Amino acid sequence: MRFLVTGGGGFIGSHLTERFLSEGHEVVVIDDFSTGARRNLERVASNPNLVLIQGDMGDADRVRKACLGVDAVYHLAAAVGVALIAKQPTETIHRNIYPTQLLLEELRRQHQSGREVPLFLASTSEVYGKNPKPIWNENDDLVFGATTKPRWSYGASKAIDEFLCLACVRELGMKIVIGRFFNVVGPRQSGAYGMVLPRFVAAAMQGRPLMVHDDGQQERCFAHVADVVSAVVRLMSTPEAFGKIYNIGSDKPISILEMAKRVVQIVNPDASIEFQSYAQAYDEDFEDIRRRVPDLTRIRNAIGYEPTCALDDIIRDVWKEMKRTS
Repeated sequence: MRFLVTGGGGFIGSHLTERFLSEGHEVVVIDDFSTGARRNLERVASNPNLVLIQGDMGDADRVRKACLGVDAVYHLAAAVGVALIAKQPTETIHRNIYPTQLLLEELRRQHQSGREVPLFLASTSEVYGKNPKPIWNENDDLVFGATTKPRWSYGASKAIDEFLCLACVRELGMKIVIGRFFNVVGPRQSGAYGMVLPRFVAAAMQGRPLMVHDDGQQERCFAHVADVVSAVVRLMSTPEAFGKIYNIGSDKPISILEMAKRVVQIVNPDASIEFQSYAQAYDEDFEDIRRRVPDLTRIRNAIGYEPTCALDDIIRDVWKEMKRTS
């Protein structure tokens, strides 16, 4: 088969691209490498089944050409990372909404001409905003903060992506699966945009303090990218999954401070941990979420999903890749 992976040079996109190529499929990757990296595709760069289109997704003609002849689309291109979102909210909104609109217009055109091209939309746990529930399921309300706090621009713009996709499902019966990713981690993830695990591992390797924001008691659930990619592929191969939203990740919470301690223990027992305010890390009006835990009932029922990678193994995987590329 022939698949289009937008953002295929990014962290998750490159793993998905490798998965498809290893199975003998053709893959068209479109990426402007603004946050992704060519080195993420180094293992498959010479594969004759890979077609690489370098450019952003804001060009309608480029999107149309990329979609020609593909059997399915995996839309992972988006703004990346809390640090980038806090500093560049305008770019965040544009990069999240407009390319999705162009992509849906092309797939809608093909659908109306009689050619069905299924779509996977990579969404995010950020769409839940600061919903106070301890565990979030796919039907929960989205609770965003004030528009004066740019952090919420990411979740709000990804929610618009979801609305656009679900409108195509409702109006035309298009085949679309939406996956809300929860803290996906693993080899090739960059810490440049605020991603916590690669930041911690890099600091420990270099003997620098691991900088924990606020008091470190924020809780997150970390899932290995291999588990997430497998879930995405299986959902798109399950007809009953179309038209639905799925939380994808782990449901085993750990505090950020405990994560830092685990990294120190595994990577460098001599490394120290220091605390930093959100104002120091981002800006004065930054707002965070204390707890982020998904309800995985729906995806378990759909495909029997269970994360397979333990956190310590994930840390070791990230460390191994960083040693290889440093």
